[in-house]
Amino acid sequence: MEPERIPQEIAAWFSGRGWRVRRHQVEMLAASDAGRHALLVADTGAGKTLAGFLPTLADFTPSRLGDRDPPEGLHTLYVSPLKALAHDVQRNLLTPVEEMGLPIRIETRSGDTPSDRKKRQRERPPHILLTTPESLSLLLSYPESFELFRGLKRIVIDEVHAFATGKRGDLLALALSRLQAIAPDMRRAALSATVASPESFREWLAPWGDIDAVELVEGENGAPAEVEILLPDEERVPWGGHAATWAIPQLYDQIRKNRTTLIFTNTRFLAEYIFQNLWDVNEDNLPIGVHHGSLSKEARRKVEGAMARGELRALVATASLDLGVDWGDIDLVVQMGAPKGSSRLLQRIGRANHRLDQPSRAMLVPGNRFEFLEATAAKDAVDQGQRDGEDFRPGGLDVLAQHVMACACAAPFQEDGLLAEVRASLAYSWVDKEVWGRVLEFVATGGYALRAYDKFKRIVRDGKGVWRLSHPEQTARHRLNAGIIIDSEMLDVRINAGRGRGGRSLGKVEERFAASLSPGDTFAFAGMSLEVIKVQDMEVVVKAAKASAMIPSYGGQRMPLTTHLADRVRTMLVDRASWGRFPDDVREWLEVQDWRSQMPGPGQLLVESFPHAKRFYSVYYTFEGWNANQSLGMLITRRMEDRGLMPGGFVANDYSLAVWGLKPVKDPAPLLSPDILQDEFVEWVQNSHLLRRAFREVAVIGGLVERQHPGKRKTGKQVTFSTDLIYDVLRKYEPDHVLLEAAWADARTRMTDVGRLGDLLDRAAEQLVHVELDRVSPLAVPVMVMIGREATPQGSLDDELLLEAESLAGAAMRLDEAEVILD
Repeated sequence: MEPERIPQEIAAWFSGRGWRVRRHQVEMLAASDAGRHALLVADTGAGKTLAGFLPTLADFTPSRLGDRDPPEGLHTLYVSPLKALAHDVQRNLLTPVEEMGLPIRIETRSGDTPSDRKKRQRERPPHILLTTPESLSLLLSYPESFELFRGLKRIVIDEVHAFATGKRGDLLALALSRLQAIAPDMRRAALSATVASPESFREWLAPWGDIDAVELVEGENGAPAEVEILLPDEERVPWGGHAATWAIPQLYDQIRKNRTTLIFTNTRFLAEYIFQNLWDVNEDNLPIGVHHGSLSKEARRKVEGAMARGELRALVATASLDLGVDWGDIDLVVQMGAPKGSSRLLQRIGRANHRLDQPSRAMLVPGNRFEFLEATAAKDAVDQGQRDGEDFRPGGLDVLAQHVMACACAAPFQEDGLLAEVRASLAYSWVDKEVWGRVLEFVATGGYALRAYDKFKRIVRDGKGVWRLSHPEQTARHRLNAGIIIDSEMLDVRINAGRGRGGRSLGKVEERFAASLSPGDTFAFAGMSLEVIKVQDMEVVVKAAKASAMIPSYGGQRMPLTTHLADRVRTMLVDRASWGRFPDDVREWLEVQDWRSQMPGPGQLLVESFPHAKRFYSVYYTFEGWNANQSLGMLITRRMEDRGLMPGGFVANDYSLAVWGLKPVKDPAPLLSPDILQDEFVEWVQNSHLLRRAFREVAVIGGLVERQHPGKRKTGKQVTFSTDLIYDVLRKYEPDHVLLEAAWADARTRMTDVGRLGDLLDRAAEQLVHVELDRVSPLAVPVMVMIGREATPQGSLDDELLLEAESLAGAAMRLDEAEVILD
């Protein structure tokens, strides 16, 4: 399609604003006119959202309508991962619609939409409805959904990279299949700035995974981002830490120099911490805000409004603002700590300027030396246009069960017909009749171990093979409880008051951490070394431990280091010619490591063993991310106990794992044999609360346990109590239950990163390099420093583990005369 083929009303509107219609916008219109689905990958500021809506606007222009009346009913669905993004798009879309005088009604629909408006939208829908995956799934549960969507022409999925690979993507994939069955001519469009593998997303978007049915439209290149790495004034990059508080004075100077600075952190805790540190030095009383998911909706909206009006000089935020809320006046984006992925960094950089022809300015602030390497790798990837992201995985059975209930609420269904519809989505193309039968049996009875209880009977099959609701009240129950996002609970840590009962509270830990604990485990918390007695009823009951804590406690969800960035850092470590561009202290760090030990090259697993402070340490340089390293630490210490190596504990970061004990590890190979994932892994997951936690989530998503009843919401403790009872019954009487299978899938991937563990063990089997040293190595210092910071018991005999970074570094960087002569 040539630019002149664009409707004259749209061309005139662009011209009136001094803009030109960009090539990718023309190609999106051409794909729609040809009746094809499309995936648009274009830089932030390239007009992606407008490109996605251009075919819709064109259908309402007088030059295309001619003598025909404008289309009636719902024409286009827009799905985004964030409610705030839908509201932002509505504001931005109303401008061209009103200025062109197009007869288009635009509305949003989310959990915050009043019920009377939701009812009216079903009866008299707008032409464009902006919504989320969860709200769309609920819409499909109404009998009138067939009439509502029968004339649907298009669906536009924004920021598709943000949720397609997870359970929200599973729910949306099933909704797409249902919409396509209701409206066979519907065309799909997906938009993203940071897709690493366009082919994978084309397959996900296409009906039946037919990649050729989806046009790939690539945007025009924008001005390259200007990315710099902030270094301390005295050019010394810290040995340890993640907060990068050393940079606060320099960061405040940047805020003073720029109109608006957006500062990203990787956790909510760090957002609050950086905000407080900035406020402490805010001698000019500049307006500085903070934004993260734990704040109330009102607080977030207030901050978003202030940013939109240009009233803030700086905003400290988490991933809650990663996605495309359009604030054009941000002139600097700062990433505190390591970015963890090049696509995530690109997404965050894109918040600056939000204009294609002007470069976005970004500053990376590393917290330690490994983070400097990671920041350098991320900057190189951005400069080269390299993206990364999460891999797709098979669709979850808990999400499928929820979708079955939504379909049953809308109308009775034929078993084979709905299976064909489900299999039309790539995420569920693997579901065969046997798996499908188990899912239906679960929704119908709860499974054979629970079939005696009427409360689990949600659907029934008649003599003609048609499934329908067992009772009309199931509709309200489903709509009250449907959803994918399960809030993480906080568990009380309580000192044992006798007979396993919890007494005085010491504080709270995230359920994610508590779930990994088993009775007898010791962990550091509130300055004490504690031993776990039991985890139940939203409490961790503990007693004072006799020995030092083995497991470091932690706070906050941690972003995983992408494989792509990890590979880049590994390559950088062995590319000695590139070290010249690093600051002197970083270059010297690597040179002494290379002299005294070895570098962990690509494809290798380097393990260093050395004595320190009357303990024997082994450091495993995995580069597989914190989650995988934490899991590996749990498994290795268990195997060390079995082999009489008397482990004392471990600590992990994204790059390495340090394990210590009373006896030296002479050969780490037996500790890393692949059968650890069959033996110790299974035992750990089953005996800790990992599987219970995973089961609670899938039981809520799958509808087995309800969080809400009319007029009443269950507490987290009540939900956990219910799921724990059912979990125990199923483990004993129906171990192959469909939800236990779903829970195991979650425990393996989301909670323990077992896929990356498997890759690591494969590497260990092929290229394990073990270096025995007489003292700590330079590369080990960043992880060793964490021991004193995260896991020091108060008043124990292990006070020598309060490691001072500089003294550790002094020992690591010392070159003995014998070493120099030997070399």
